[in-house]
Amino acid sequence: MIRAGVLLAAGASRRFGPQDKLLAPLQGTPLATHAATALAASDFDVLIGVVRSTHVAQHLPGFDIVQPPEPDPKQSDSLRAGITRARDLGAGRVTVLLADMPFVTAALVDDVTHACTDARPAAATDGNRPMPPVCFPAVYFDALMRLKGDRGAASLVTDAVLVPATTGMLVDIDTPETLMAMARSPNDV
Repeated sequence: MIRAGVLLAAGASRRFGPQDKLLAPLQGTPLATHAATALAASDFDVLIGVVRSTHVAQHLPGFDIVQPPEPDPKQSDSLRAGITRARDLGAGRVTVLLADMPFVTAALVDDVTHACTDARPAAATDGNRPMPPVCFPAVYFDALMRLKGDRGAASLVTDAVLVPATTGMLVDIDTPETLMAMARSPNDV
């Protein structure tokens, strides 16, 4: 079975301001490279980066780059682009990670991917709710393709196998203030 790792990196970063947050430096490298590195170090046959920016794409070596066809893609549009490409490549499982989650480790990605079954997705959790990374088996691909808006796939992981992670590991960077706080205290993760 082909396993695909999909990095969603096509968002508009509106809460971050005019700068592309995925290019903002964290610990000396662009934010997007942290999540990309975790996926690249994980057990995947195919890596897919869903991006809008050619500048972000340059920081994803080894990734098959796709762009959502929408000019201002929502998270569901990016997810659809990634699932479409994974299907085209024959994937039977897809693990999705958001590019603004720099503290997710390859070990957590692998744990989530291996917890997924042919009938049931798996997701990381901070103890309160399912969160990315999330792995979906092929039987979920049609439902993923029907999603709309900016909510992602939360509605599809209510029965997911949950893989515990530390809360700090699942932090996503949405504002410059969060980025600065994480840069000052990375040991809190």
